[in-house]
Amino acid sequence: MKKFFRGFKYAFEGLAAAAKSERNMKIHLCATVCVVAAGFWLKISAAEWLAVLLCCGMVVGVEMLNTAIEKLADIVEPAKNGKIKFVKDVAAGAVLACAIAAACVGLLVFVPKIIALF
Repeated sequence: MKKFFRGFKYAFEGLAAAAKSERNMKIHLCATVCVVAAGFWLKISAAEWLAVLLCCGMVVGVEMLNTAIEKLADIVEPAKNGKIKFVKDVAAGAVLACAIAAACVGLLVFVPKIIALF
């Protein structure tokens, strides 16, 4: 059981390290806080919460994987390398694809609620 709980400790340390050191992670976490606040303010449904929280988790998780890939790539090959650039670009593209999907979900969830206010 100790190993199991130690794994959570390391995972939280990784989340904290990414939040402290990565600008884009700070942006994603700030967006998550804003989206959650908007969800409470606009009283979104349970299904909408599910979609919003899954998207937030997806974007943060993929951003962390992107960070890990970039850091590992820098260790493996510190010099400029076209193959490493490709790996980094694809990882960054994965974050972008998730962020675009999350933004689309956000628009579908929040725009009708905001329009209904007026």
